Amino acid sequence: MNRHHHHHHRRSQPPLHIVFLFFIFLSTTTTSSTTEEYDNNLSTGSSIVFATLGRTQYNFDIFTQTTYHQNDEVQLTDGESVNYNGFFPSSTSSSSTSFLFNQTLSLDSSSSSLPSLQVVYVTERNGTCNIYLDGVYYGDIDDSDTELGGGRRRSVLEIRPTRRVQIPLLQSKDNINGQISMKDRPSISEEYLVYVSTHENPRLPRKSWAAVYSTHLITGETRRLTPNGIADFSPSISPSGIWTAVASSGEKGWDGEIEGLNTGIYVFKTKDGSDRVKVVEHGGWPCWFDEFTIYFHRESDDGWWSVYRAILPQHDMIHAESVMIERVTPPGLHVFTPATSIENNNFIAVATRRPSSSFRHIELFDIAQNQFIQLTRPISPDKHHYNPFLSPDGSRVGYHRCRGSVNKGKGNSPLLLENIKNLDTEVSLFRIDGSFPSFSPDGKHIAYVGLPGLYVVNSDGSGRRRVYPGTAFSTAWDWKRKGVVYTSVGPIFATEKTQVDIISVNVDEEESGELGLTYAYNKLTIGGQNNAFPSASPDGKWIVFRSGRSGHKNLYIMDAIEGEKGGLHQLTEGPWTDTMCNWSPDGEWIAFASDRDNPGGGSFAIYFIHPNGTGLKKVIHSGEGGRTNHPWFSPDSKSLVFTSDFAAVSAEPIANSHHFQPYGDIFIAKADGSGIQRLTHNSYEDGTPAWGPTFMKPVDVAELPFSGSMCAFDDCHWLNKAPAHRFLASPKPRCS
Repeated sequence: MNRHHHHHHRRSQPPLHIVFLFFIFLSTTTTSSTTEEYDNNLSTGSSIVFATLGRTQYNFDIFTQTTYHQNDEVQLTDGESVNYNGFFPSSTSSSSTSFLFNQTLSLDSSSSSLPSLQVVYVTERNGTCNIYLDGVYYGDIDDSDTELGGGRRRSVLEIRPTRRVQIPLLQSKDNINGQISMKDRPSISEEYLVYVSTHENPRLPRKSWAAVYSTHLITGETRRLTPNGIADFSPSISPSGIWTAVASSGEKGWDGEIEGLNTGIYVFKTKDGSDRVKVVEHGGWPCWFDEFTIYFHRESDDGWWSVYRAILPQHDMIHAESVMIERVTPPGLHVFTPATSIENNNFIAVATRRPSSSFRHIELFDIAQNQFIQLTRPISPDKHHYNPFLSPDGSRVGYHRCRGSVNKGKGNSPLLLENIKNLDTEVSLFRIDGSFPSFSPDGKHIAYVGLPGLYVVNSDGSGRRRVYPGTAFSTAWDWKRKGVVYTSVGPIFATEKTQVDIISVNVDEEESGELGLTYAYNKLTIGGQNNAFPSASPDGKWIVFRSGRSGHKNLYIMDAIEGEKGGLHQLTEGPWTDTMCNWSPDGEWIAFASDRDNPGGGSFAIYFIHPNGTGLKKVIHSGEGGRTNHPWFSPDSKSLVFTSDFAAVSAEPIANSHHFQPYGDIFIAKADGSGIQRLTHNSYEDGTPAWGPTFMKPVDVAELPFSGSMCAFDDCHWLNKAPAHRFLASPKPRCS
């Protein structure tokens, strides 16, 4: 590594379709990378709906304030969708960004009407994820240039923006085969955009698809900088632009961690990814201070997340043993995601979680004085703030937080159904603002739960009704009795003996009672021993469900009208958990998730069994220790949609809001387990997908008038307690 090289049961016959959704928890994007060629004709004219934990309540924007005068916060991004992970371009990138603005605005190269402030960031608008460059104009309007809002300007941040120019930086022409992917922590160095994308399938289970790429901003030429078989996160470019540092899992891959990833810091040449070397054994979120100093975060031996400094030797031979590591921030609070500036070495910007606060905030840390300066807590004490970044001269700090309002003027009302771009044009893909959705047999209605409450809505988003007021989870429709929906009522994620029962609700029959207008429902199970996940047979005679009545969660089949009083048969038996069952529309199979390979170990695979108890087989598993859950059949029974950790994590979990399972993505596959396709690419918790028989037009559907909080999400739960009171072991993955 040359430090001085300056270069750059079978009783059922009629078709069945039932769908449910499970909570699974950030940059919503999709692609159709495959392990095998997938037959699109299997799913012609259908739709998939899924849930993302908390995501529909996000409305992140990029904000900034000066570092020398606090309480002057200004919103930089436009209140459209979700905007996060910002970056201020440096003067070395001015030629490329100026070219982009000149081309967009039809300016000549000598025009002085370029934006006062530029910011690069990730945005999730238009059903996909992209990286935008925004030019924000401030100040007085010059008479000669009123259209652009340029001309004479007072100091930036002294006035609200007068005009904004937006440029998507990744186009379909870019050499990523037009695939939609997740981006993370972008930056610009000279004429190159450096970012993380997950569009390439490593074709190994539980292997992260995250890799660093550079795209030439003028030509769109794209190069992969991360070696094949490796996953890189959180890239940072050195002041000279020569080097890029990343947090990388190396060749060991992902072991299922959901707090701090087992990553090290690696450095390589920005131009081509060459001269790659590990410089820090344990760390994440690197940020260059100067050409020989990298700041990063890690969880310390005392349990506090802290920022560290790595000092690289100023000679050609660099390896982890030759790098000096120093702890920078003290114990007593969690400090992470550091940011530096090129020209100001007096301080760094960090995110903190103090024991005295329930919220994540941005602070400056004076390196010489070992002193914190709080920035965001005095302004917005009850909002989480994420991932600071500094301007090159250190005069401004940026970050993203929930904007806390709904910008209806921009068509940004909360979405009941958010269309997600999908390369398979025969299947439309939607995120729903709820959980456990399912389609009616004709595809015209969707049932879902609101935790609490069971709701039914037309598939176009109209006519929403609450049909059961209590806590419910999982939904499924009867195939023969019009308007009958099955659900489980009681606590979610509970033990085998917990009071949970299955009911049927006739959503077309209203009746008056003490509580006003309600809907008729019928209790089908007895004793409440965690009876859940009902799914009807295509002939409408039977219900398969999960129950803990034996002391273990196994599958049972009961009469669909009279419940277990009318007949009950145990389908599976054993000291493990069989759950999340779904009856195929052709009546041949029941799909379910099970940990029978390692009971209680947290690993789940998808199994099939005939309704008469024969033919048990494992169909899909993401590998040893892997989690594949919530199977749902396609309308023709030839395919499955499910959620899985097949693609591991896509970003450092600490850099995002709380997700119990930040590795959950939506996949489809043929019913024999082949031809796996990844549908969602993000760092959120996607799950409980439902596959419907009709094609829903791929457009967003707004919510009814909204009065709740648009910031109703948590910070990472594992940061809530001081280390002395924390559980050292990571929690097992949730499975209801």
